[in-house]
Amino acid sequence: MAIKKLNIITEAISEKKGKDISVLNLKGQTVIADYFVIASGGSSSQVKALAENTEEKLAEKGFEPIRKEGVKEGKWAILDYGDIIVHIFEDSLRDYYALDKLWEKGSNIKKIEN
Repeated sequence: MAIKKLNIITEAISEKKGKDISVLNLKGQTVIADYFVIASGGSSSQVKALAENTEEKLAEKGFEPIRKEGVKEGKWAILDYGDIIVHIFEDSLRDYYALDKLWEKGSNIKKIEN
């Protein structure tokens, strides 16, 4: 089920021209989630569009987020699907928070660069 959700998420982000999409496998490293999806948008409006499209595509398949934060502000949007947490950053904030480096022990199972 997680792989199906991951594919929907990465396709939804790619569809709206999200950048530098990474899928990190965190199984056995944290109880927070099994996977992180990390992506970037060039502006706050693009971050909002990426998050909204991702949420819409997952909802079409019956998946609703447990929590979501930051979508309205568009700087750092988080969609929590339990086993998968989606982080969509405005470019400068992604560099600042460096989640990719913080969780670098997680195997990067998918990297999409646009």
